[in-house]
Amino acid sequence: MSNRNEEVEQYMAALEHPLKAEIEAVRSAILASDKTLTERIKWKAPSFCHGGDDRVTFRLAPKGIFQVILHRGAKVKDATGFAFEDDSGLVEWAAVDRGVVTLKDAKDVKAKKAALVKLVGRWIQATVA
Repeated sequence: MSNRNEEVEQYMAALEHPLKAEIEAVRSAILASDKTLTERIKWKAPSFCHGGDDRVTFRLAPKGIFQVILHRGAKVKDATGFAFEDDSGLVEWAAVDRGVVTLKDAKDVKAKKAALVKLVGRWIQATVA
């Protein structure tokens, strides 16, 4: 059974973005890395869920870059006691439980994709507990 979502498939087919191929490659790698993840459109971009809760969402504007937002859901949660050890060096932390990975171009995506997928997996595990 595939964890791909038809709504996201249609969104990606219609997407006009200079990094469309790279966005699709990262999307596919994230979905392949954890079969328990599902996806949907959230905040006008693909979002990855665990147990129905959004955990990682793409941000595709402005059009020149592509960002991956790490979060614990659409609503702010009490972060007391929450900790995440980030050894990737990829994340700019806006809060203890909200980070942004910015990918500037195709070369940047290629260089960071494997580390990003690993980071996403660790984030999902840390936020499920």
